[in-house]
Amino acid sequence: MFTDVTTAADTSPTTTPRPSFLLVHGAWHRSGSWDLVREALTADGWTARTVDLPSAGPQRTPAAGMYDDADAIAAHLGQAGGPLIIVGHSYGGLPLTQAAAGPPAAAHLVYLAAYLPEEGESLLSIHGHGGSADEDLNGTAPVVFDDPRTALFGDLPDEQAEEAVGRLVTQSRRSFQQRVTRAAWRTVPSTYVLCERDKALPPALQERMSARAGHVERLNTGHSPFLSAPAELAALLGRIGSRCDPRGHRPRRT
Repeated sequence: MFTDVTTAADTSPTTTPRPSFLLVHGAWHRSGSWDLVREALTADGWTARTVDLPSAGPQRTPAAGMYDDADAIAAHLGQAGGPLIIVGHSYGGLPLTQAAAGPPAAAHLVYLAAYLPEEGESLLSIHGHGGSADEDLNGTAPVVFDDPRTALFGDLPDEQAEEAVGRLVTQSRRSFQQRVTRAAWRTVPSTYVLCERDKALPPALQERMSARAGHVERLNTGHSPFLSAPAELAALLGRIGSRCDPRGHRPRRT
């Protein structure tokens, strides 16, 4: 039987994969903090995964550092099988910056109320604390805020905020000390999402760092919109994903 190869090729669906999301939590958190956003993205037809950074929670000896977190992100990049948009919250912007230049490189970087460092910067140095060159190989830090409920979850209802505070874990001090050696945002397109009512990472500091990103978006939320405004955040991420979609269209809600 004769087969019209040209017609078959013309009618076959595109093999170009849609971008997917990797959601990277911040210090003192675990991947479950993204559950509401991940579920909203999935409902809108996107693939969204999370990663547990080894610097958060119980530690081995030596403790995990920022480079270990970057390795965990890079492992997801290597397994993505298509364009990957990496979303980093707060501290998560540091290992994101270290890891996402690849190879393989991320398709897009989203810094959500996040640190967006230059090469040679650490979380501590961004806040003006140079410190010793010696890393703390064993120490962990509890949440550093006097009132984490207000600083991290100030725009959440009391019950939800108390639950969120109860899920916080310790963080390795080493992760705050290690300095970024390469800056993915120099070669990978990026968006900074500035949280205008943030009481943990001052909006003025976010403004300064966001000048390094290719595009800036704003949310009228506190530091944790993945809990206080998950639908709004997921919609924003979906718009970013649509701009990155090589097929030129947005997935339909199922």
